[in-house]
Amino acid sequence: MKAAVLLIFLVVPSCLLGQGEVVRRKHYNIKNDIGVDGYDPVTYFEGGPKEGRETIKFSYKGVTYFFSSPNTLNKFKSDPDRYEPAYGGWCAYAMGEKGEKVKVDPETFKIVEGRLYLFYNFWGNNTLEDWNENEKKLKEAADRNWLATIK
Repeated sequence: MKAAVLLIFLVVPSCLLGQGEVVRRKHYNIKNDIGVDGYDPVTYFEGGPKEGRETIKFSYKGVTYFFSSPNTLNKFKSDPDRYEPAYGGWCAYAMGEKGEKVKVDPETFKIVEGRLYLFYNFWGNNTLEDWNENEKKLKEAADRNWLATIK
């Protein structure tokens, strides 16, 4: 019985939140079909962002990512959900504050509980600073807003 209940909790949410490629592409922050502005999503977890190379790329559920090395590509392939940015790569602060999809500076980021969050940082407005002032509340709101956005 416990195994059946556990299976329901593991399978049902993934089915409900599962997105087709067309839906994902509609909601994700992609430019010229490339996620994270061409930065290697794995490198954020390994010392900081590095630009990926067009010759080392991989498409995951309709979003193409560039990688800086075959090693980071293989890490991504082994666990893509771990490395994809939160909120489809949109600004975490804007998603939490107003539920808006706002572009990001791919070099302004934070790893929170093993998840990559990206932020707007242009014209003297670094939203990572605002996020840090009220991270818990903004993250909770952003999680709710993102789920409402992708429905």
